[in-house]
Amino acid sequence: MNCRTRLFNSLFFILLCSSVCAQTGYRLTEEKSDSVNYLRLGLVTGATAGGFLYGYVLQHNMWWKGEKSNFHFEWQHDWTYALGADKYGHAYFPYLLSNVYTKLFQWSGIEEGKSVWYGSALGMTYQTYIEVRDGFSKEWGFSWGDFTADLLGSAYPVLQYHYPYLKNFIFKISYYPSERFKNHHNSYLVDDYESTYDWISFDLHNIVPQNMKQFFPPYINIAIGHSVKELDSPSGGHHEFFLGLDWNLKVLPDNCWLFSILKNTIGYYHLPAPAVKIYPGVVWYGLKF
Repeated sequence: MNCRTRLFNSLFFILLCSSVCAQTGYRLTEEKSDSVNYLRLGLVTGATAGGFLYGYVLQHNMWWKGEKSNFHFEWQHDWTYALGADKYGHAYFPYLLSNVYTKLFQWSGIEEGKSVWYGSALGMTYQTYIEVRDGFSKEWGFSWGDFTADLLGSAYPVLQYHYPYLKNFIFKISYYPSERFKNHHNSYLVDDYESTYDWISFDLHNIVPQNMKQFFPPYINIAIGHSVKELDSPSGGHHEFFLGLDWNLKVLPDNCWLFSILKNTIGYYHLPAPAVKIYPGVVWYGLKF
């Protein structure tokens, strides 16, 4: 199944949570120990149920209306589909969802360590349900490659919590309409891999030695990007790689909880920044979307 639809679902859920929680007037706080606010936790639970129900209906209409089958595995196209570009998306979605839930659980009064585990478990549970559901679709099937990427994406926030140095390496994503999308190959931009750019952002200000930090502003990261093109060509397409700048929104002040959660959520999207395509060929971009 195309994992980009799942990203759309997650963003819908995030906005739903923000809308519901904003009406409470609470600030986002990080508790050092459990002091659960059951009203807040109830709001998160209710928004989660609504978001997941919406996600199920959307995915059922887009992907699961076809012929059913007995549970089976997908082996033939697991790593050839979209040149494997879908695997990043399968890791990115639970990574994003786990991080957002961690903040929401902390807002509900659950201490950070438990929030990280609960958020990651919830992200992986949802992904596992999707993969199992795919297993009963004749067109798709259960993909071990997708499941492994799901697991890695869910586990990464836990690793970042226990090994803080990993917080210097952030998964991001961005979209820009491709010719394939403009020719109506896909109905949704997030379903077109040629319109999708996958990024890993490096916080060099934290990585470099102390005497070099002055040369690396804290609000600018370095990012490595990837996309695929010409998937419908006889050759089956090719990979593209980029090197560019990236904006580190985490350094912005966040006195308001709503701004904090929006800032952190938008921070997982690669905003337009200068970049250069390094393969195939070299192309400079004043702003790469």
